[in-house]
Amino acid sequence: MSEKIRVGILGYGNLGKGAEASIQQQPDMELVAVFSRRSPESVKTARPETKVIHIDDAAKHTDDIDVLLLCGGSATDLPEQAPEFAKLFNTVDSFDTHARIPEFYESVDKSAKPNGKTSIISVGWDPGLFSINRVLSESFLPEGETYTFWGKGLSQGHSDAVRRVEGVKNGVQYTIPSEKAIESVRNGENPELTTSDKHTRECFIVAEEGADTAKIEETIKTMPNYFDQYETTVHFISEDELKRDHTAMPHGGFVIRSGKTGAGTNQIIEFSLKLDSNPEFTSSVLVAYARAAHRMNKEGITGAKTVYDVAPAYLSPRSNADLRKDYL
Repeated sequence: MSEKIRVGILGYGNLGKGAEASIQQQPDMELVAVFSRRSPESVKTARPETKVIHIDDAAKHTDDIDVLLLCGGSATDLPEQAPEFAKLFNTVDSFDTHARIPEFYESVDKSAKPNGKTSIISVGWDPGLFSINRVLSESFLPEGETYTFWGKGLSQGHSDAVRRVEGVKNGVQYTIPSEKAIESVRNGENPELTTSDKHTRECFIVAEEGADTAKIEETIKTMPNYFDQYETTVHFISEDELKRDHTAMPHGGFVIRSGKTGAGTNQIIEFSLKLDSNPEFTSSVLVAYARAAHRMNKEGITGAKTVYDVAPAYLSPRSNADLRKDYL
């Protein structure tokens, strides 16, 4: 086997921990280091051999790392970190604020391309695998409607966003799909559904002592791109209740295309995921795309890329010949 792809992880939260575990499953990868804003001595990694380095020293390790996985949050971390580190490393991130992806893409591209780096943005399952399935199904069934449902599950991006609200000590957010809406789509009824028709959002918040809970609730419910278009319920609970009832991170969802082929026949395409751990699965997708970023960069393909630019063969550790023989 050729030399292993050397991977670094920036950020050691739930996503970073999942990436650390996923890299161990890959036959052609090795983890070089975790970079953290915390003091390296205070970071307890799952694997004792994992090296931890302060984020300020990341630039000293450009020659040691083939791909850097950016495992911070989309609300504030990635908009700053992705353009900064795309100048130095090939990167993969999971930026998931859908409305801001075009501007995020441009900012990363301006950093990566002049420096000969490859940065695959907005990787995961949505955006990511669901994005691919939306385009595929619409390409196959140009006449029809595409519907995306998320949950029921704990959303990392939305949970990160509520935790950054002033006065919030801790918190999580669940996305809940409408069973009635899903059934209507699967029946080929092609309903016209508003954002609020498809999902509701439910938050469980631990407030700082003395915090204005009414203000917290209002800030969450009116947050642009996250909650302002949804029916949102906010519950205030104790830290003990949060630890007892809300530490698991299940998620999943469906992309359904309901359409007609040329002769007018009804057709349904459905792609679904059921995940016991959202961050573990998302980080596993990031790790596979790290392979793609490395391979594409070696071929001279630079700048910002999305999942639409990455052929499936780039994701697999198998050779193209093996893929043709065993899977085609």
